[in-house]
Amino acid sequence: MADEYPEFQLRLPNGGPLARGRLLTERGTNGAQKFMVLAGSLARADCVPSFAARKPSSYVLREQWIGEGVLVPSEQWPGWLEAVEDIVCNSPSAAASIVIGDNASGYRSWKTQDGHPLGDFIPQPAWGAPRTWLVRGSNAAGADLVQTMWLPEGLVSLAATRLRRDGVRPEMSKDALRRIVEEDYESTASYSQRKGLVEDLNAFLSIMKPGDGVCAPSGGKLYVGEITGVAEREVLEDGRSILRRPVDWQATGYPYDDLPEGLQQKLSVQHDVADLTTVQALVDGLGRSDEELADEAGDTSGGTSDEIAVITARRKVELPEPSEEFAQELLVHDAAWLREVRDLLADERQLIFYGPPGTGKTYLAQELAEFLGGGPERVKLVQFHPSYAYEDFFEGFRPQEDPETRQVAFRLTAGPLRELADLASSEGNRHIPHFLIIDEINRANLAKVFGELYFLLEYRNRSVRLTYSGDDFALPPNLFVIGTMNTADRSIALVDAAMRRRFAFVELSPRTEPTRGLLRRWLAAEERGTEPADLLDELNRRISDPDFQVGPSYLMKAGVYRDGGMERTWRTKILPLLEEYHYGEDVKVEQRYGLASLRDAIAPPPA
Repeated sequence: MADEYPEFQLRLPNGGPLARGRLLTERGTNGAQKFMVLAGSLARADCVPSFAARKPSSYVLREQWIGEGVLVPSEQWPGWLEAVEDIVCNSPSAAASIVIGDNASGYRSWKTQDGHPLGDFIPQPAWGAPRTWLVRGSNAAGADLVQTMWLPEGLVSLAATRLRRDGVRPEMSKDALRRIVEEDYESTASYSQRKGLVEDLNAFLSIMKPGDGVCAPSGGKLYVGEITGVAEREVLEDGRSILRRPVDWQATGYPYDDLPEGLQQKLSVQHDVADLTTVQALVDGLGRSDEELADEAGDTSGGTSDEIAVITARRKVELPEPSEEFAQELLVHDAAWLREVRDLLADERQLIFYGPPGTGKTYLAQELAEFLGGGPERVKLVQFHPSYAYEDFFEGFRPQEDPETRQVAFRLTAGPLRELADLASSEGNRHIPHFLIIDEINRANLAKVFGELYFLLEYRNRSVRLTYSGDDFALPPNLFVIGTMNTADRSIALVDAAMRRRFAFVELSPRTEPTRGLLRRWLAAEERGTEPADLLDELNRRISDPDFQVGPSYLMKAGVYRDGGMERTWRTKILPLLEEYHYGEDVKVEQRYGLASLRDAIAPPPA
């Protein structure tokens, strides 16, 4: 009877009046408890634009009641509708949607007079903040249950043919459920299959609750609904047994290719049941325009709203446009060149600056990353070397001392990429660019260092199972990678095709701008003569291999311009590079590249 539950209220948008109702013990067509909107309740006069598509059954019923005179314009509250009789709906969410004129969760919207949500009164364990779930609908025979059963019958199910008929209940502990699965599936499932089944059953039976969202991919589309009741067991006509929950499905699916990248990443996990709560805002925003969300957000007074959360989550990562002032600060010849680099990063999200030593690759990477990311706190730099490994870069077991016992044990520890990815994907950061700079990227064995992450550099909309933690991981859409490569250390031609496919390559060479004229621009800014630039140009003219030409940064230091600084720099920095270049060759480096020889070459002819 209705008196078993208290009266619930729902405050209408824009500080409007109240709707009132009661939860009924009788169940609707899909198994959810019915809800009665009481006579005298107020309802919104109009609907949001997406209501008819997202909640068609409620929209049709609302229009029917308006046509039949059950919902009429209110005399006491002009501009609102009023129920002239009690209205029984199939679920609390259907009732909330009808009075609000928008897709709504009745388990959170209907509240008692003292503020407790209706969900607190449902006999369901683990009630709390709403979640969103992925449930896959393919059975052992390969049939698509989404189309054949779930959508037509308004449910979601999980196979349980070998699970015992008695003793399995929603409130049981995970450990008790594990023992049952070990016994019932011992001869028919592997250890890893039994482990996964325990996780799926525990989520389906004991963690899911009415009011949670559910997503099911089928036929290249994603179907979205709301769980409206508790888990029950059902034996089908063919003898198979399933666990089922009633679901209020939206009428149409959303094309998979049009889904936000963050949602595609989560949907690619290899589980039959998975928690999608981290991308719940993206799911909630499907089918709703930014204008509609902004309008709904304006209906709330103070604080944040679900609509604001959706707008924030859907906000695309934008990289600011480099200005002429920034180009002048970096002594880059043209801001258009920086904008092209920005566009490459926006499109590819991975980029490598390559060139000879001293061309400013690392400096430019750091300055550009800090500018595009909005500060140094969103930039992390690592340097690769031949012994660098996956465990150093991403995650691995490392010895750590327990602060209490002082004993040393191996513990799973995050590396710089995992730390930055977790920071970039945390709530509030997902629309802010974050940058990982990998200095000397070609000095490490990339396949060894990246491991399974190498796949993610090319397929950003997918996730992979991690080697050590076993977590499902995807590179956040707002994580960008800038590498630097010294071509004197290894020629760009030796980089394998897999790496070329995953990165955009930008050359920084004394042959081309912005490196070619960088030293002259710096000398002009420092009000110094042009001799150093003339010497460098003549030096590089004598070096036949462009990968070994010398960059200007060697001559852009204050120490070079103290007494004897130029000679000291040439003797200790530049000539050793060229001796290595000509190692094993009969070349007199000092005679060919020494300062005296170069100065003679650039000296003006006698008058």
